[in-house]
Amino acid sequence: MSVREFNFDGLVGPTHNYSGLSFGNLASKENRGEVANPRAAALQGLAKMHALAGRGFAQGVLPPHERPDIAALRRLGFTGTEPQVIERAAREAPALFAACASASAMWTANAATVSPAADTADGRVHFTPANLNNKLHRAMEPETTARILRAVFPEGPRFAHHDPLPSSPQLGDEGAANHTRLIAAPGEGGVALFVFGASGFDAGLPRPQRFPARQTLEASQAIARQHGLDSQRVVFAQQDPRAIDAGAFHNDVISVGHQDVLFVHEQAFLEPAKTKSELQRALAGRLRWIEVPTAQVSLEEAVATYLFNSQLLSQPDGSMLLVVPEECRATPRVWEYLQRLVASAGPVRELLAFDLRESMRNGGGPACLRLRVTLEEADRAALNPAVVLDAALHERLAAWVHRHYRDRLAAPDLADPLLLDECRTALDELSGILALGSVYPFQRDG
Repeated sequence: MSVREFNFDGLVGPTHNYSGLSFGNLASKENRGEVANPRAAALQGLAKMHALAGRGFAQGVLPPHERPDIAALRRLGFTGTEPQVIERAAREAPALFAACASASAMWTANAATVSPAADTADGRVHFTPANLNNKLHRAMEPETTARILRAVFPEGPRFAHHDPLPSSPQLGDEGAANHTRLIAAPGEGGVALFVFGASGFDAGLPRPQRFPARQTLEASQAIARQHGLDSQRVVFAQQDPRAIDAGAFHNDVISVGHQDVLFVHEQAFLEPAKTKSELQRALAGRLRWIEVPTAQVSLEEAVATYLFNSQLLSQPDGSMLLVVPEECRATPRVWEYLQRLVASAGPVRELLAFDLRESMRNGGGPACLRLRVTLEEADRAALNPAVVLDAALHERLAAWVHRHYRDRLAAPDLADPLLLDECRTALDELSGILALGSVYPFQRDG
């Protein structure tokens, strides 16, 4: 059976900005109010996709969302024409308007949890869009995300789609940012590692004190049930509350896994020995656990450089490539650690650094930008082929960005009614390029 892992990266949207809306995300807070460059942000993401596709890795593209969200503003009581709605909201309720003008869809690791066909009871690939209910601007996304996923992975014999979990604090779900699939060998059934920050109920578990825990145990358990996963091949682990309070708002800011390797900070899990033991049991003793000591890379350094928000990718010779943000190379202690890692006899043999500054300033590194989807041959035949990146699609998308994106966007610019028209024109053209159909509200309502 031919099995291949795809990385589906999100395109940065035309309203990319720094509104500082994500409490608990240190980069978001520190860069609040800065002037953004949506064009550079989108091109940086495309450059990463293009480089990895050129190395032979399977790469797909997912589109951004429409913003400002006029329907959300109308639900919040703003009336009139669309320009009037934007003007009134920006003037009367700037915080609400900022939320309705922002989206996190570029970080597709937050978009959904995915279980491959080999792991599910019915032999289909299962998708559950994340409810993202911890932040207002993100909680607006699941409906459009669900339509996009269905347009890319059509419901039927190969793909199964679930509704997002109920939008409740007890069921907070942040998607694949807190889910890792591990396998002992290619083609085998996987082990699902779900990492949660706290219980949604009073389960006597410790909680972070400074920042919110966005993923709950109960949400992770519900998704495992929805997807029909074998309970013997599922591990639930609690993230160390100290890591969350240090700014690791998702597990993928403090650990990353691929195949039989888990690359993890010493302070990633509340009970690391138990987590390691349960994973070893589920993987029949074949887990390779690479633990980075706090003495070599502190929690603060891990969060600032997004060392663990990197991509682990398998190369043809069996070794692994670690794709890191440029900030890792610019931080001496972190880069020194990575040089030692590559020189060791371990699985990681090569490093590749990318400039993703526009994303990093909002708190997202290489791993945030991609959603991993493992596909069998029959799955790939059912996939929307227009979203698979090759050199021609990269060139077409880069030209599309240059035509439609601004190279400067400050907070006051979000209230420019022309920006909404620019966004819709761009997204309508992109829908055709990616053969998505009418996935946006303006296309469906008009």
